[in-house]
Amino acid sequence: MQKNGKEMVDQWTWAKTWQKPLGLAGMGILVGALLFGAWNNPVPTFAHTEGIQHSTDPPHFQNGGFSDIAKRVTPAVVNITVSKQAAVPMSGMPSDPMNEFFGLPGKSPRHKQGPTPNLQGAGSGVIVSSDGYVLTNNHVVEGAEEIRVTLPDKQEFQGRVVGLDPKTDLAVIKVEATDLPFVPWGDSSSLQVGEYVLAVGNPFGLDSTVTLGIVSALGRGGMGITQYEDFIQTDAAINPGNSGGALVNTQGELIGINTAIFSRSGGYQGVGFAVPTKLAQPIYTSLVKTGSVVRGFLGVGIQAVTADLAKSFQLEKTHGALVTNVMPGSPADQVGLQRGDVIVEYEGESVEDPRALQGQVVSTIVGNQVSLVVMREGQKVTLRPVIRVQNEPKKVAQENSAPQDGPLAGVAVQDLDGRTAQQLGIAEDVSGVVVREVPQGSYAARAGLVQGDVISEINRKPVRSEKDFAQVVSNLANQQDALIFIHRGKGALYLTVKI
Repeated sequence: MQKNGKEMVDQWTWAKTWQKPLGLAGMGILVGALLFGAWNNPVPTFAHTEGIQHSTDPPHFQNGGFSDIAKRVTPAVVNITVSKQAAVPMSGMPSDPMNEFFGLPGKSPRHKQGPTPNLQGAGSGVIVSSDGYVLTNNHVVEGAEEIRVTLPDKQEFQGRVVGLDPKTDLAVIKVEATDLPFVPWGDSSSLQVGEYVLAVGNPFGLDSTVTLGIVSALGRGGMGITQYEDFIQTDAAINPGNSGGALVNTQGELIGINTAIFSRSGGYQGVGFAVPTKLAQPIYTSLVKTGSVVRGFLGVGIQAVTADLAKSFQLEKTHGALVTNVMPGSPADQVGLQRGDVIVEYEGESVEDPRALQGQVVSTIVGNQVSLVVMREGQKVTLRPVIRVQNEPKKVAQENSAPQDGPLAGVAVQDLDGRTAQQLGIAEDVSGVVVREVPQGSYAARAGLVQGDVISEINRKPVRSEKDFAQVVSNLANQQDALIFIHRGKGALYLTVKI
């Protein structure tokens, strides 16, 4: 995507191609809406499977073929079509990102804006139980006014959202039916690099498309696709419309939900990513039982250990998660975890980096006591915190409160207390709110706001509490920018957040 002759490298959204090099020269990342293919006039679909018997026995290969797996899996991989209304720019420019997303014809007058009703998008989903629960991507169904689920045998059902989890880009929907074909859960933690896998979905509206590849890598993260990342990388062909489809092993078991691809062209280029079932299955269970996700919570700020930091903290190698702050009253605080500790083991497993620790904590059953091994001044210390429910920070962009489209939309804060100020290095006489979350790609993130900043003024108005913050931000919906005054450690600075 080009803008003013330059690649757009500074914004992330599911509805756009986000061209940002991530260690691969010249490569961009294409996710979300391009895997979630969208059309006003859906592409005719021809591929379907009829009369297939759904055996629970493992497949038996004949001459190395994969047809048995395909026959077992494809009946349970569905086409999800959603309808929604959205105000979209209708510039008629071929590079317009919203035109790319919704498949608009590109013949509208320039600069005209207006509501476009009955927009349709199509993605994939996987039936994981015979009574009609379907696992898919959050970006496939989020904001949908109507959801239609079509099986390969042409049965069609209305779908309803059971629960969404944007932090992993997963969602569960339900159709009212019984005795449906389904894909059994597999154990993604047993996968190995080089193992064969099959991707099943509906690319470009072509139902029941099966592609073959291998596991190219495991545990991919740090790419900014979702908040919690532990992707399976595969070279099985994944294209627009594959979002929410199945990645299965050679036993025909579900081991991943296809989510994202690297691409410069908008199509398959050999690098795809799937959310593994070791992450997806607990989220599915939680969404079905409660409609929300219950995550474990430790209560620490952490950063990666570099070679220089490893030397400073007397570590033998560059691994672990360096504790930068401890939340007062948190499980970590209650057992004496300290800023400067390096967490190197969690429940007997090595902690390689902050992302690994994050995944281990959020997947822990709430209420369980866990064993932490930390390095403190060159010595090993074992601590045993009890993991509790993660209390979500207050967000200013809730649907029924603060606006979704203001300069600070999505920023989450908490009141600043004395202990937190001390841990962050903030002077005692400073009042304000601590930034707990800044969504990746948001206006605030691009302006330079980061977690741990203390906001004390917005547009010259004092902010002393969460209540002040919410009140000020609620008035920013129609404004194009916001001037914020922040404290960062011992320093202070102004940031201008622009839309």
